[in-house]
Amino acid sequence: MMATRMSEADAKLRRSSRYPWYDSWWLAKYFEAQAIIRRRKPEALPLFLGALEPLQTQPAFRATLLDQPFDPATLDEVRRVVKSLRPTDLELHEARAFGRFVVHDHPLFLELQRRAVPIVSEVVGEPVEASYSFLSLYATAGVCAVHLDAPNAKWTFDLCIDQRAPWPIKFSDARRWPDPDELSAYAGEDWQEKIKRSVAFSEVSPRAGQAVVFSGSSQWHYRDPIPRADGAAFCTLLFLHFIPRGAADLLDPRHWAALVGVPELAAL
Repeated sequence: MMATRMSEADAKLRRSSRYPWYDSWWLAKYFEAQAIIRRRKPEALPLFLGALEPLQTQPAFRATLLDQPFDPATLDEVRRVVKSLRPTDLELHEARAFGRFVVHDHPLFLELQRRAVPIVSEVVGEPVEASYSFLSLYATAGVCAVHLDAPNAKWTFDLCIDQRAPWPIKFSDARRWPDPDELSAYAGEDWQEKIKRSVAFSEVSPRAGQAVVFSGSSQWHYRDPIPRADGAAFCTLLFLHFIPRGAADLLDPRHWAALVGVPELAAL
């Protein structure tokens, strides 16, 4: 099955050299592209910003808790898949940073993502298509540092499969991407605390069978260390990620050079 390989999507879920949080690589490329366009062809900057506007999220959007978006039989089927997983099916590359094992590309998860397209489209107010998805098996070291996702996860359908105890996820309001001047204020070892102090957060605590739909690329979000409970702490989540319909090429910096006629962008 999936074994320990790292998918292309996961390979990009990384820090950039400029910004310290998980999945910051895309935003760093976005601002680097703007700097190149200003130097080489400044009149193309409005075209670039306008072309990528569909990846932004409207500030009025709020994270939405869905009660039982899938029927009990479907959840039981997911649980059977989880129980059937072997150690060799688990990807290990996020065990240290997140305290979790992950599983990509199981046929059942891909089918659930297909079924979730109309649900997510209705919640977020725009047609969407599937991006990537994975099962996330958090254990006693589970944690999720504050971050913004790359826009290949503009929309996330976060389904709670099972958990030992409620584990809240905390969200900022949706916002336009912070500019480099704002981001520079988050430098240093205490960058997470700086973000948490400067941005207002609310929290949602899904129960098993519930899902949260949020904009991972425009809402800062995080989870504190998984709460201790009687027995071993755990939380099993299924992350289904979506993008605006037809926006796949916009996500790839390799396509930006042709988009605005600036060949230098091909080096990004």
